[in-house]
Amino acid sequence: MGDYVVSARKYRPSTFASVVGQQSLTTTLKNSIATGRLAHSYLFCGPRGVGKTTCARIFAKTINCSNLTSDFEPCNECESCKAFNENRSYNIHELDAASNNSVEDIRSITDQVRIPPQIGKYSVYIIDEVHMLSSNAFNAFLKTLEEPPSYAIFILATTEKNKVLPTILSRCQVYNFQRISIKDVANQLQYIADKENVKTEIEALNVIAQKADGAMRDALSIFDQLVASTSGNVTYKNVAENLNILDYDYYFKFVNYFLEEKIPECLLAFNDILNKGFDAHIFIGGLASHLRNLMVCKEPATLELLEVGEETKNSYKTQAEKCDKDFLIKGLYLINQCDLSYAESKNKRLLIELMLIRLCQLTSEKKK
Repeated sequence: MGDYVVSARKYRPSTFASVVGQQSLTTTLKNSIATGRLAHSYLFCGPRGVGKTTCARIFAKTINCSNLTSDFEPCNECESCKAFNENRSYNIHELDAASNNSVEDIRSITDQVRIPPQIGKYSVYIIDEVHMLSSNAFNAFLKTLEEPPSYAIFILATTEKNKVLPTILSRCQVYNFQRISIKDVANQLQYIADKENVKTEIEALNVIAQKADGAMRDALSIFDQLVASTSGNVTYKNVAENLNILDYDYYFKFVNYFLEEKIPECLLAFNDILNKGFDAHIFIGGLASHLRNLMVCKEPATLELLEVGEETKNSYKTQAEKCDKDFLIKGLYLINQCDLSYAESKNKRLLIELMLIRLCQLTSEKKK
Protein backbone atom coordinates (compact mmCIF):
# COMPACT_ATOMS: atom_id res chain seq x y z
CA MET A 1 0.00 0.00 0.00
CA GLY A 2 2.85 2.36 0.83
CA ASP A 3 4.41 1.75 -2.62
CA TYR A 4 1.37 3.00 -4.57
CA VAL A 5 2.09 5.93 -6.91
CA VAL A 6 -0.72 7.81 -8.65
CA SER A 7 -0.76 7.44 -12.44
CA ALA A 8 -0.07 11.14 -13.04
CA ARG A 9 3.31 10.71 -11.34
CA LYS A 10 4.08 7.12 -12.31
CA TYR A 11 3.50 7.74 -16.03
CA ARG A 12 4.78 11.30 -16.19
CA PRO A 13 6.65 11.67 -19.52
CA SER A 14 10.44 11.59 -19.25
CA THR A 15 11.27 12.18 -22.93
CA PHE A 16 9.85 14.43 -25.64
CA ALA A 17 8.58 11.34 -27.49
CA SER A 18 6.40 10.33 -24.53
CA VAL A 19 4.66 13.72 -24.22
CA VAL A 20 1.01 13.33 -25.24
CA GLY A 21 -0.72 15.67 -27.66
CA GLN A 22 1.99 18.35 -28.07
CA GLN A 23 3.98 16.95 -31.01
CA SER A 24 4.51 20.25 -32.83
CA LEU A 25 5.90 21.94 -29.71
CA THR A 26 8.17 19.07 -28.73
CA THR A 27 9.49 18.88 -32.30
CA THR A 28 10.31 22.60 -32.23
CA LEU A 29 12.10 22.26 -28.89
CA LYS A 30 14.11 19.28 -30.15
CA ASN A 31 15.06 21.18 -33.30
CA SER A 32 16.32 24.11 -31.24
CA ILE A 33 18.49 21.69 -29.25
CA ALA A 34 19.74 20.00 -32.43
CA THR A 35 20.79 23.29 -34.00
CA GLY A 36 22.10 24.80 -30.76
CA ARG A 37 19.70 27.75 -31.05
CA LEU A 38 18.69 28.01 -27.41
CA ALA A 39 16.98 31.14 -26.15
CA HIS A 40 17.77 32.43 -22.67
CA SER A 41 14.09 32.60 -21.69
CA TYR A 42 10.93 30.71 -22.64
CA LEU A 43 7.26 31.11 -21.74
CA PHE A 44 5.13 27.96 -21.78
CA CYS A 45 1.45 28.88 -21.60
CA GLY A 46 -1.77 26.91 -21.88
CA PRO A 47 -4.53 25.17 -19.85
CA ARG A 48 -3.76 23.14 -16.74
CA GLY A 49 -2.58 19.57 -17.02
CA VAL A 50 -1.38 19.67 -20.65
CA GLY A 51 2.36 19.22 -20.03
CA LYS A 52 3.91 22.68 -19.57
CA THR A 53 6.01 21.91 -16.48
CA THR A 54 6.73 18.39 -17.72
CA CYS A 55 8.12 19.72 -21.02
CA ALA A 56 10.15 22.31 -19.12
CA ARG A 57 11.77 19.54 -17.05
CA ILE A 58 12.43 17.35 -20.09
CA PHE A 59 13.96 20.33 -21.91
CA ALA A 60 16.18 21.10 -18.92
CA LYS A 61 17.24 17.46 -18.67
CA THR A 62 17.95 17.19 -22.40
CA ILE A 63 20.13 20.28 -22.82
CA ASN A 64 22.34 19.09 -19.94
CA CYS A 65 22.65 15.51 -21.21
CA SER A 66 26.24 14.73 -22.24
CA ASN A 67 25.30 11.83 -24.52
CA LEU A 68 22.16 12.69 -26.48
CA THR A 69 20.52 9.96 -28.57
CA SER A 70 20.36 10.19 -32.37
CA ASP A 71 16.88 11.77 -32.17
CA PHE A 72 18.02 14.29 -29.53
CA GLU A 73 16.44 12.67 -26.49
CA PRO A 74 18.23 12.39 -23.10
CA CYS A 75 20.28 9.20 -22.67
CA ASN A 76 19.26 8.57 -19.02
CA GLU A 77 22.72 7.13 -18.42
CA CYS A 78 25.06 10.08 -17.97
CA GLU A 79 25.61 11.62 -14.52
CA SER A 80 23.47 14.65 -15.35
CA CYS A 81 20.50 12.48 -16.42
CA LYS A 82 20.86 10.21 -13.40
CA ALA A 83 20.95 13.22 -11.06
CA PHE A 84 17.78 14.56 -12.69
CA ASN A 85 15.97 11.19 -12.50
CA GLU A 86 16.89 10.86 -8.81
CA ASN A 87 15.76 14.43 -7.99
CA ARG A 88 19.24 15.50 -6.89
CA SER A 89 20.25 17.71 -9.82
CA TYR A 90 21.72 21.09 -8.91
CA ASN A 91 21.30 22.32 -12.49
CA ILE A 92 17.52 22.60 -12.32
CA HIS A 93 15.81 25.00 -9.95
CA GLU A 94 12.03 25.21 -9.61
CA LEU A 95 9.92 27.94 -8.03
CA ASP A 96 6.17 27.85 -7.53
CA ALA A 97 5.18 31.47 -8.00
CA ALA A 98 1.69 30.78 -6.61
CA SER A 99 3.14 30.56 -3.10
CA ASN A 100 6.54 32.24 -3.59
CA ASN A 101 5.67 35.48 -5.33
CA SER A 102 7.52 38.17 -3.38
CA VAL A 103 10.57 40.25 -4.28
CA GLU A 104 12.66 38.24 -1.80
CA ASP A 105 11.77 34.98 -3.60
CA ILE A 106 12.90 36.42 -6.92
CA ARG A 107 16.08 37.84 -5.41
CA SER A 108 17.01 34.38 -4.15
CA ILE A 109 16.88 33.24 -7.80
CA THR A 110 18.89 36.20 -9.08
CA ASP A 111 21.53 35.41 -6.46
CA GLN A 112 21.62 31.74 -7.55
CA VAL A 113 22.06 32.74 -11.19
CA ARG A 114 25.56 33.99 -10.45
CA ILE A 115 26.73 30.43 -9.65
CA PRO A 116 27.66 28.43 -12.78
CA PRO A 117 26.58 24.76 -13.07
CA GLN A 118 28.94 22.13 -11.65
CA ILE A 119 27.79 19.35 -13.99
CA GLY A 120 26.40 20.01 -17.46
CA LYS A 121 26.29 23.20 -19.50
CA TYR A 122 23.22 25.04 -18.22
CA SER A 123 21.46 26.10 -15.04
CA VAL A 124 17.74 26.00 -15.75
CA TYR A 125 15.24 27.98 -13.68
CA ILE A 126 11.60 26.86 -13.98
CA ILE A 127 9.06 29.30 -12.55
CA ASP A 128 5.57 27.80 -12.44
CA GLU A 129 2.41 29.95 -12.46
CA VAL A 130 4.58 32.97 -13.20
CA HIS A 131 1.52 35.23 -13.57
CA MET A 132 1.15 35.07 -9.76
CA LEU A 133 4.31 37.11 -9.17
CA SER A 134 3.69 40.52 -7.64
CA SER A 135 4.39 43.64 -9.71
CA ASN A 136 7.49 44.39 -7.63
CA ALA A 137 8.73 40.82 -8.12
CA PHE A 138 8.24 41.12 -11.88
CA ASN A 139 10.22 44.35 -11.92
CA ALA A 140 13.01 42.82 -9.83
CA PHE A 141 13.18 39.96 -12.32
CA LEU A 142 13.34 42.03 -15.52
CA LYS A 143 17.05 42.84 -15.59
CA THR A 144 18.13 39.26 -14.90
CA LEU A 145 15.70 37.94 -17.50
CA GLU A 146 17.00 40.36 -20.12
CA GLU A 147 20.73 39.79 -19.56
CA PRO A 148 21.32 36.44 -17.83
CA PRO A 149 24.70 34.68 -17.84
CA SER A 150 25.35 32.47 -20.88
CA TYR A 151 24.77 29.31 -18.84
CA ALA A 152 21.37 30.37 -17.41
CA ILE A 153 18.03 29.54 -19.05
CA PHE A 154 14.65 30.58 -17.68
CA ILE A 155 11.45 28.66 -18.41
CA LEU A 156 8.29 30.39 -17.22
CA ALA A 157 5.00 28.48 -17.15
CA THR A 158 1.52 29.97 -16.81
CA THR A 159 -2.15 29.17 -17.32
CA GLU A 160 -2.97 32.87 -17.72
CA LYS A 161 -0.72 34.48 -20.31
CA ASN A 162 -2.82 37.66 -20.29
CA LYS A 163 -1.68 38.40 -16.71
CA VAL A 164 2.02 38.32 -17.58
CA LEU A 165 3.54 41.77 -18.04
CA PRO A 166 4.26 42.74 -21.69
CA THR A 167 7.84 43.56 -20.66
CA ILE A 168 8.25 39.90 -19.60
CA LEU A 169 6.55 38.54 -22.74
CA SER A 170 8.83 40.56 -25.01
CA ARG A 171 11.88 38.90 -23.46
CA CYS A 172 10.66 35.32 -23.97
CA GLN A 173 10.07 32.83 -26.74
CA VAL A 174 6.39 31.99 -26.29
CA TYR A 175 5.09 28.42 -26.71
CA ASN A 176 1.31 27.92 -26.63
CA PHE A 177 0.25 24.49 -25.38
CA GLN A 178 -3.10 23.18 -26.62
CA ARG A 179 -5.76 21.12 -24.90
CA ILE A 180 -5.13 17.45 -25.58
CA SER A 181 -7.63 15.82 -27.93
CA ILE A 182 -10.11 13.26 -26.61
CA LYS A 183 -8.58 10.62 -28.88
CA ASP A 184 -5.04 11.21 -27.56
CA VAL A 185 -6.22 11.17 -23.93
CA ALA A 186 -8.21 7.96 -24.46
CA ASN A 187 -5.24 6.27 -26.18
CA GLN A 188 -2.93 7.18 -23.30
CA LEU A 189 -5.45 5.87 -20.77
CA GLN A 190 -5.67 2.62 -22.73
CA TYR A 191 -1.87 2.33 -22.71
CA ILE A 192 -1.78 2.82 -18.92
CA ALA A 193 -4.69 0.40 -18.41
CA ASP A 194 -2.80 -2.28 -20.35
CA LYS A 195 0.32 -1.67 -18.26
CA GLU A 196 -1.67 -1.92 -15.01
CA ASN A 197 -3.77 -4.92 -16.14
CA VAL A 198 -6.99 -2.93 -15.81
CA LYS A 199 -9.99 -4.02 -17.89
CA THR A 200 -11.58 -1.12 -19.77
CA GLU A 201 -14.19 -0.29 -22.38
CA ILE A 202 -13.24 2.26 -25.03
CA GLU A 203 -16.52 4.13 -24.42
CA ALA A 204 -15.59 4.47 -20.75
CA LEU A 205 -12.20 5.95 -21.63
CA ASN A 206 -13.82 8.40 -24.05
CA VAL A 207 -16.16 9.62 -21.32
CA ILE A 208 -13.21 10.13 -18.94
CA ALA A 209 -11.37 12.04 -21.68
CA GLN A 210 -14.40 14.27 -22.30
CA LYS A 211 -14.78 14.94 -18.57
CA ALA A 212 -11.08 15.91 -18.32
CA ASP A 213 -11.59 18.70 -20.91
CA GLY A 214 -8.19 18.32 -22.55
CA ALA A 215 -6.15 17.99 -19.34
CA MET A 216 -4.15 14.75 -19.15
CA ARG A 217 -3.52 15.15 -15.43
CA ASP A 218 -7.26 15.45 -14.71
CA ALA A 219 -7.95 12.38 -16.86
CA LEU A 220 -5.39 10.33 -14.93
CA SER A 221 -6.84 11.43 -11.58
CA ILE A 222 -10.35 10.42 -12.70
CA PHE A 223 -8.98 7.13 -14.06
CA ASP A 224 -7.29 6.29 -10.73
CA GLN A 225 -10.50 7.07 -8.87
CA LEU A 226 -12.54 4.79 -11.12
CA VAL A 227 -10.03 1.94 -11.00
CA ALA A 228 -10.24 2.05 -7.20
CA SER A 229 -14.05 2.18 -7.10
CA THR A 230 -14.61 -0.54 -9.73
CA SER A 231 -11.89 -2.98 -8.61
CA GLY A 232 -10.04 -2.68 -11.89
CA ASN A 233 -12.96 -3.12 -14.30
CA VAL A 234 -13.72 0.27 -15.86
CA THR A 235 -16.94 0.00 -17.90
CA TYR A 236 -19.02 2.69 -19.54
CA LYS A 237 -21.91 2.02 -17.15
CA ASN A 238 -19.90 2.41 -13.93
CA VAL A 239 -18.08 5.48 -15.31
CA ALA A 240 -21.45 7.15 -15.96
CA GLU A 241 -22.63 6.23 -12.46
CA ASN A 242 -19.46 7.30 -10.63
CA LEU A 243 -19.08 10.58 -12.52
CA ASN A 244 -22.82 11.31 -12.36
CA ILE A 245 -23.05 11.58 -16.15
CA LEU A 246 -26.22 11.02 -18.14
CA ASP A 247 -25.96 7.92 -20.30
CA TYR A 248 -25.86 8.37 -24.11
CA ASP A 249 -28.95 6.16 -24.25
CA TYR A 250 -31.03 8.87 -22.57
CA TYR A 251 -30.33 11.33 -25.37
CA PHE A 252 -30.93 8.76 -28.12
CA LYS A 253 -34.26 7.96 -26.45
CA PHE A 254 -35.26 11.64 -26.27
CA VAL A 255 -34.56 12.23 -29.97
CA ASN A 256 -36.67 9.20 -30.85
CA TYR A 257 -39.49 10.69 -28.76
CA PHE A 258 -39.10 14.02 -30.60
CA LEU A 259 -39.32 12.31 -33.99
CA GLU A 260 -42.37 10.28 -32.91
CA GLU A 261 -44.05 13.31 -31.22
CA LYS A 262 -44.29 11.48 -27.88
CA ILE A 263 -44.77 14.40 -25.51
CA PRO A 264 -45.92 12.38 -22.42
CA GLU A 265 -42.92 10.03 -22.73
CA CYS A 266 -40.59 13.04 -22.98
CA LEU A 267 -41.95 14.62 -19.82
CA LEU A 268 -41.81 11.34 -17.90
CA ALA A 269 -38.21 10.68 -19.02
CA PHE A 270 -37.20 14.18 -17.91
CA ASN A 271 -38.91 13.60 -14.56
CA ASP A 272 -36.91 10.36 -14.19
CA ILE A 273 -33.67 12.32 -14.79
CA LEU A 274 -34.56 14.83 -12.07
CA ASN A 275 -35.52 12.05 -9.64
CA LYS A 276 -32.09 10.49 -10.13
CA GLY A 277 -30.48 13.74 -8.98
CA PHE A 278 -29.06 15.00 -12.28
CA ASP A 279 -28.64 18.74 -12.82
CA ALA A 280 -31.28 20.03 -15.25
CA HIS A 281 -28.85 22.55 -16.76
CA ILE A 282 -26.35 19.78 -17.52
CA PHE A 283 -29.18 17.92 -19.27
CA ILE A 284 -29.70 20.94 -21.55
CA GLY A 285 -26.00 21.01 -22.45
CA GLY A 286 -25.94 17.27 -23.04
CA LEU A 287 -28.99 17.42 -25.31
CA ALA A 288 -27.41 20.26 -27.31
CA SER A 289 -24.21 18.21 -27.70
CA HIS A 290 -26.25 15.22 -28.84
CA LEU A 291 -28.04 17.17 -31.58
CA ARG A 292 -24.73 18.74 -32.59
CA ASN A 293 -23.23 15.26 -32.95
CA LEU A 294 -26.17 14.18 -35.09
CA MET A 295 -25.60 17.23 -37.30
CA VAL A 296 -21.91 16.30 -37.59
CA CYS A 297 -22.95 12.81 -38.79
CA LYS A 298 -24.95 14.24 -41.68
CA GLU A 299 -21.80 15.01 -43.69
CA PRO A 300 -18.85 12.65 -44.25
CA ALA A 301 -16.47 15.63 -44.18
CA THR A 302 -17.43 16.55 -40.60
CA LEU A 303 -17.64 13.00 -39.25
CA GLU A 304 -14.11 13.30 -37.82
CA LEU A 305 -15.46 15.93 -35.37
CA LEU A 306 -17.40 13.17 -33.60
CA GLU A 307 -15.16 12.21 -30.67
CA VAL A 308 -16.80 9.03 -29.39
CA GLY A 309 -16.12 5.30 -29.56
CA GLU A 310 -16.91 3.22 -32.64
CA GLU A 311 -20.04 1.62 -31.19
CA THR A 312 -21.54 4.97 -30.16
CA LYS A 313 -20.52 6.47 -33.51
CA ASN A 314 -22.55 3.82 -35.31
CA SER A 315 -25.55 4.64 -33.10
CA TYR A 316 -25.20 8.31 -34.01
CA LYS A 317 -25.02 7.50 -37.73
CA THR A 318 -28.16 5.35 -37.52
CA GLN A 319 -30.16 8.04 -35.72
CA ALA A 320 -28.81 10.85 -37.93
CA GLU A 321 -30.34 9.11 -40.96
CA LYS A 322 -33.78 9.55 -39.35
CA CYS A 323 -33.28 13.29 -38.73
CA ASP A 324 -33.32 15.93 -41.44
CA LYS A 325 -31.09 19.00 -41.17
CA ASP A 326 -34.02 21.37 -40.70
CA PHE A 327 -35.15 19.46 -37.58
CA LEU A 328 -31.63 19.50 -36.13
CA ILE A 329 -31.04 23.20 -36.81
CA LYS A 330 -34.39 24.24 -35.32
CA GLY A 331 -33.84 21.87 -32.40
CA LEU A 332 -30.42 23.33 -31.63
CA TYR A 333 -31.90 26.83 -31.76
CA LEU A 334 -34.65 25.90 -29.26
CA ILE A 335 -32.16 24.26 -26.88
CA ASN A 336 -29.82 27.24 -27.12
CA GLN A 337 -32.66 29.65 -26.31
CA CYS A 338 -33.57 27.51 -23.29
CA ASP A 339 -29.93 27.52 -22.17
CA LEU A 340 -29.73 31.31 -22.43
CA SER A 341 -32.95 31.77 -20.45
CA TYR A 342 -32.17 29.17 -17.78
CA ALA A 343 -30.32 31.41 -15.31
CA GLU A 344 -33.08 34.05 -15.24
CA SER A 345 -36.05 31.67 -15.23
CA LYS A 346 -38.06 31.42 -12.00
CA ASN A 347 -39.60 28.10 -13.03
CA LYS A 348 -36.68 26.20 -14.55
CA ARG A 349 -38.49 22.88 -14.78
CA LEU A 350 -41.35 24.40 -16.77
CA LEU A 351 -38.86 26.14 -19.06
CA ILE A 352 -37.23 22.83 -19.98
CA GLU A 353 -40.57 21.02 -20.30
CA LEU A 354 -41.78 23.69 -22.76
CA MET A 355 -38.58 23.20 -24.75
CA LEU A 356 -39.19 19.43 -24.88
CA ILE A 357 -42.79 19.96 -26.03
CA ARG A 358 -41.64 22.34 -28.78
CA LEU A 359 -39.01 19.82 -29.90
CA CYS A 360 -41.73 17.18 -30.21
CA GLN A 361 -43.81 19.56 -32.32
CA LEU A 362 -41.03 20.18 -34.87
CA THR A 363 -41.85 16.95 -36.70
CA SER A 364 -45.57 17.74 -37.04
CA GLU A 365 -44.71 21.27 -38.25
CA LYS A 366 -42.56 19.74 -40.96
CA LYS A 367 -45.52 17.66 -42.23
CA LYS A 368 -47.80 20.69 -42.68
